[in-house]
Amino acid sequence: MRVLIRAGNAPAILLPAFVVALLVVAGWSGLASEARAASAARVGQGTCYPVNLTWICVYTANQGGSRGTDGDSSTVTCSYTKAPASVLDATGTGAPAHGYQWDILTCPGAGPGSLGDQLVQVNKRTGAPAISPFEILRIGIGVLRVPTLAAATAPPRGKDGLVGLPEWYWVPRGQWHAVRVTVNAGPVWAKANASPTRLSYVPGGGMNSVSCAGPGTAFNRSQRSARQRTDCSYTYAEPSRGQPGNAYQAGVFVTWTVSWTGSGGAGGVITNGYTTGTAFGVRVAQAEALVTTP
Repeated sequence: MRVLIRAGNAPAILLPAFVVALLVVAGWSGLASEARAASAARVGQGTCYPVNLTWICVYTANQGGSRGTDGDSSTVTCSYTKAPASVLDATGTGAPAHGYQWDILTCPGAGPGSLGDQLVQVNKRTGAPAISPFEILRIGIGVLRVPTLAAATAPPRGKDGLVGLPEWYWVPRGQWHAVRVTVNAGPVWAKANASPTRLSYVPGGGMNSVSCAGPGTAFNRSQRSARQRTDCSYTYAEPSRGQPGNAYQAGVFVTWTVSWTGSGGAGGVITNGYTTGTAFGVRVAQAEALVTTP
């Protein structure tokens, strides 16, 4: 589904339905105030951030689409076709600037239609579109897939921990890398990049979370605990008895920095606080001391 959007004398733009939702969000002052306080707002399946008075959203849903992929990098290549007079008449679009013509910019995506169809003025001599890298970025952010990394713990999930002994948490280093998407629209391009930066453990029970830089250190079960160290651990001081299900409602969360670069030297940080994670129950038992008498 796409909806025709016009603003004043600006050219008409055909936008996907989720972008229309963002336009509604951008005009909702109540949500905007809340977002400024929290640095982000949840909309649908994505997290949106205000950038230069425009809402940018990171979506974790699989958008699919006909685009080139290379591991955790993908490329969306947009194309231009001359806009027929019937489209210009239907949208009420006026004449382009001298030396330009109206083209339809199409960026392929999943499902019917495309991720971004819009009318763009294109230089007849050079073929360069009158569109900024920031506008292209909105398409790239729409298809950027930030994964939920598989967190591990020691003791492993399903095994009881002990009061006074550290609970290790980490993410396998093979998963700890950036994901990115590049959108090319002729000579204009933008690249969105999401990089994991910190790992946090939420212990549950109303207790404060702890965090560490990087993916943490995997616990080696073949070595003695006393010979291993990690910056990513949490030590419970009380057993989980009495908690819901007699388990702490814990979780491991990854913090990502989402940034972008574009043609002409454009770019910057969109947010350094986007998070993904997994919640789970942790049962913690009271350590029993064995006392012997002579």
